[in-house]
Amino acid sequence: MENWFNNFSFFILFCSMGFYWIRAFLNSPIFYFWGKFSVIGANLSMLFLLIYRGLIENHFPLSNFYEALIFLSWSLTLIHLIIEYYLKNSYKFIIGGMTTPTALFLNGFASFQLPESMQKLSPLVPALQSNWLMMHVTVMLLSYATLICGSIASIGYLFLYSQHSQAGTGAPHQLDQMSFRSISIGFPLLTLGIISGSVWANEAWGSYWSWDPKETWSLITWMIFAIYLHLRLTKVPQNEMKSAFVATGGFFVLWICFLGVNFVSKGLHSYGWFFS
Repeated sequence: MENWFNNFSFFILFCSMGFYWIRAFLNSPIFYFWGKFSVIGANLSMLFLLIYRGLIENHFPLSNFYEALIFLSWSLTLIHLIIEYYLKNSYKFIIGGMTTPTALFLNGFASFQLPESMQKLSPLVPALQSNWLMMHVTVMLLSYATLICGSIASIGYLFLYSQHSQAGTGAPHQLDQMSFRSISIGFPLLTLGIISGSVWANEAWGSYWSWDPKETWSLITWMIFAIYLHLRLTKVPQNEMKSAFVATGGFFVLWICFLGVNFVSKGLHSYGWFFS
């Protein structure tokens, strides 16, 4: 059952990416709807996969990196569908054309690249046997997904701005506003996740902050998106473009924080796969 949900979600995400890209390059609107329905199918498949693992393990399904990757992929597809619902222009496929490859990468990395020892069902280690598991990890992953989608919207805004002479109207402006709303939600979630993580760290390791690589890069990520919000809230017309570039930079920093630190650096949050 688990393998079926896993393989189906990967396949349907791959199809949805193809549909969105065909819509982009061949300008055939019907492929947008096929892409959207494929994303809905992938979202439900990953949701059922997480529920199934949670029932088998008898705890919230975020106990290892495999489940974190699947949860983040699921969150991306959910937020993608919400953004598409609120976008009221013919350029919705740009969001889908960028979020589906991201969700597919996360899903494929979890399913085909992680060692089997990091995928298998296992009981919670003592450090994770806490009520903070659901609070901290869920909020952090939701913040990553929301910030990634907001950053992708900024990248789409920059792309459309290069094709349009006026950024303050039409599709580019709508993408920019959607990016601002998404990041405005993701930033408080990231703040709450960092605070809850500090409280949990004090309970588990006896210190609120240890300058662990993950903690350091989470702080760097927080500062980048704080700069983004500062630029937007000052309401200077030129800051619309500047903030889009900041969000684009934040997109890459998010990947360093989530993936790079876990595998390349050694620390309390590191999985040490590259060192094993």
